[in-house]
Amino acid sequence: MANVKLFDQTGKAAGELALNDAVFGIEPNEAVVFDVIISQRASLRQGTHAVKNRSAVSGGGRKPWRQKGTGRARQGSIRSPQWRGGGVVFGPTPRSYSYKLPRKMRRLALQSVYSAKVAEDKLVAVEGLSFTAPKTAEFAAVLKALNIDSKVLVILEEGNEFAALSARNLPNVKVATAATASVLDIVNSDKLLVTKEAISTIEEVLA
Repeated sequence: MANVKLFDQTGKAAGELALNDAVFGIEPNEAVVFDVIISQRASLRQGTHAVKNRSAVSGGGRKPWRQKGTGRARQGSIRSPQWRGGGVVFGPTPRSYSYKLPRKMRRLALQSVYSAKVAEDKLVAVEGLSFTAPKTAEFAAVLKALNIDSKVLVILEEGNEFAALSARNLPNVKVATAATASVLDIVNSDKLLVTKEAISTIEEVLA
């Protein structure tokens, strides 16, 4: 089993933590990670693009000229697509870009990115993050004590509201729980700061 150093929130060593190899010690599957990232990025798209078709463009209520006898082509409306200022025929309409991948693929992708972070020594484990009130300065002091000065994803256990509120205003810090941490968030972060309880939850779900 892979072991990582365990720290307290003051930055002092607190022993080692054994990680489950089924979650944190597999050979990363880059193809599956790529597919899951594309899926998650697609689901973030708003899809609110729209154009005006001939029914939405103003004007054009009257037939511009009579059907026959003018020598010109027949026209029913000056807001037909071939007219300047007319409606758009096959423009984009509001839609959802999201799609779902099989659960086994999503689990394998999470196992792969967690294993990659451990292999690269970019996972920092702490016994816990305890705050008596939301204090951004105190959380910044924790990051400084742990020598974390890059883009970090903080993964907390459920219910640790004070820690989540303390971290959310810091630059280059994103907060998630063991259940909400996504493959995209993990890949986009330089380091993971994970509590011991959150690691237990991750192993319970993914192992």
